[in-house]
Amino acid sequence: MVGGRPGVGRQTEKRERWAGLIARGVSNSEACRIVGINVRTGKRWRHGRTVTTWDGRSLHYAPVITSRKAEISDRYLSEDERVTIADLRRQGLSMRAVAERIGRSPSTISRELRRNQDPDGGQYRPFVAHKLAVDRRTRPGRGKIVNDDVLREFVSNLLKKRWSPEQISHELTVAFSDDPARLLVPETIYQAVYRPELGGLHRELPKALRTGRRRRKPHRRGDERRGRLVDMTMIDQRPAEADDRATPGHWEGDLIIGELTRSAIGTLVERSSRFTILLHLPAGRHTAEAVRDALVEAMSAVPAHLRRSLTWDQGKEMAMHADIARAVGMPVFFCEKSSPWQRPSNENTNGLLRDYFPKGSDLRVHDAARLGEVAAELNDRPRKTLGWATPARLLERFSGVPTG
Repeated sequence: MVGGRPGVGRQTEKRERWAGLIARGVSNSEACRIVGINVRTGKRWRHGRTVTTWDGRSLHYAPVITSRKAEISDRYLSEDERVTIADLRRQGLSMRAVAERIGRSPSTISRELRRNQDPDGGQYRPFVAHKLAVDRRTRPGRGKIVNDDVLREFVSNLLKKRWSPEQISHELTVAFSDDPARLLVPETIYQAVYRPELGGLHRELPKALRTGRRRRKPHRRGDERRGRLVDMTMIDQRPAEADDRATPGHWEGDLIIGELTRSAIGTLVERSSRFTILLHLPAGRHTAEAVRDALVEAMSAVPAHLRRSLTWDQGKEMAMHADIARAVGMPVFFCEKSSPWQRPSNENTNGLLRDYFPKGSDLRVHDAARLGEVAAELNDRPRKTLGWATPARLLERFSGVPTG
């Protein structure tokens, strides 16, 4: 309890953790699931909110995080580069020497010194130069299409016939083969459609695009793909001793999923003995928190020398893998995507478990006691691959602790 209000400290901790995940590129829905809050709460934290109180006052809660700073292409000079240019020129270096020092072409340095001089004194001042360049970049010029009536009519007519920008771009190379000034790349046509104030095309033309959109659909960055786990350690970094099964203590894990993905059971298999542990997930919930809690509880009962590693697939249920590794002192490794053969013991065991838990069935009906019975029955079954020994007997030999 903080300041007389229950839960304030806990909520503050969740908000800070959520903001950290967002800053690392995790999607809002994924960050909310990891932290344990409703998606709507995450949206309020991201965008802020205004609340009207009972007496008519408006209270505004600012966003927890600000939007990501716009990234500028490396082809533009940075402010630091402009400072370096100014320093090197004061030292008497030539434009060519300056260009070689900062890894730019001499023409770039020449153009920079010519275009971005201080309007008042005529000298090159890096911070003034940077502001001039940024301001110029925010005021884009009018493009080819808006300045050329013939080109604009040509593009408009083909868009009305539902040609794609790529098809139009190719057709321009045929129709204006002797006039390079009228050749366009597809992106120029897209920009003219989505931004008619720059491209000169009519507002009704976006309907002619196959998507029918009036504005461009934003694309996720490569590191922000939905469901992508962060800070994964891949299976190729797993100790070599795990591969030959000679050293016990390396585990493989997965979920078996029930009807309509509404329920699940966690499965753990020790690679050397094929000993199986089944994780009971309350109400069949296979959230990251539920899987973390079940894994930590199960593996904490295993002797420390038999907790050498855990290998899992890249399912979202392992979003809290770092917490698991810290809690049980066991590194977690991840298979490559769509590579179930990298967990062969676990895949084989999951096939055996389907005799008890058929596909399409509701797994919520099985309590922890039932899962214990099934695991015990499987572990007491002799295996040909183990020389007709049982997984339970082998693990008992490895651990020195009775498994019964």
